[in-house]
Amino acid sequence: MTITAPEAPAAATAPDVPFEVIPLSGNLGAEIPGLDLRTLDDDTIAAVRATWLHYKVVFFPGQDLTPQDHLAFARRFGEPTEGHPVIPGLPDQPEVFQIDYTQARELAAAYGDVSDVSRGLHWHTDVTFVRRPPLGSILRAVEVPRAGGDTLFSNQEAAFDDLSPALQEFLSTLTAVHDGQDQFKVILDLIGEGTWEGKTFTKLEPVEHPVVRTHPETGKRSLFVNPGFTSRIKELKRTESDALLAYLFQHSVRPEFTVRYHWQPGTIAFWDNRATQHAVVGDYGDHRRVIQRVTLRGDEPR
Repeated sequence: MTITAPEAPAAATAPDVPFEVIPLSGNLGAEIPGLDLRTLDDDTIAAVRATWLHYKVVFFPGQDLTPQDHLAFARRFGEPTEGHPVIPGLPDQPEVFQIDYTQARELAAAYGDVSDVSRGLHWHTDVTFVRRPPLGSILRAVEVPRAGGDTLFSNQEAAFDDLSPALQEFLSTLTAVHDGQDQFKVILDLIGEGTWEGKTFTKLEPVEHPVVRTHPETGKRSLFVNPGFTSRIKELKRTESDALLAYLFQHSVRPEFTVRYHWQPGTIAFWDNRATQHAVVGDYGDHRRVIQRVTLRGDEPR
């Protein structure tokens, strides 16, 4: 008897665009040098979006954007949300969320505890603990260490495609519970209330999303669980859920699905939050690392 191995999914062809694109790995990530993000016409914005959809995360080095420029660029691709559901944005620019681990540690020290404040961040997909997680995020490097502080990204479409057809089919029947309480309950209790999509709340309620989601623009399927916010699989016993999630968390960030990027001041990064995870490497000691993020409103995963 002859057994024929299933065909691997055909690799999508990179879009033909009127600017230089430098791929950074075999599965995701590209750098786009030479553009001024303040002056792009509509045709170039459309080409950037096509490139972004293909590579999942794109980087624009050598930019000199203010927070206002940053927000204006983001608006070319969608509607900005609040900077973060729980943590307030900049006082004069609430849609801009500043990430500064040094400041976070100083604030924690004021309350007498820095044991849980890291200089990095483990693998996660942004804000999946709300009903409509973000479409994508656009980061601006403000102050970065000379060495360390890189960001890792992982392609969740590639991770799904690598699974056996039988496991793909099973996972597509499952629902995952996402919960932000472990990370943000203490902060929410301190500030009293959070805001998302114009609505205020005083408690973080778990939400449910499919374990496998279909991308609303490309139609491709990807894993949609992450160790930052996915707490369990609804249809399984706790022991089964824990075992399956542990496998998926490990599988989804295998080195061949990832790219690692070292920041320079001014670099802009734009990633598709619907098909990626990311993590921050906390290897920069006491050096300062300040990044600002604008988040784009997303849809309910299907």
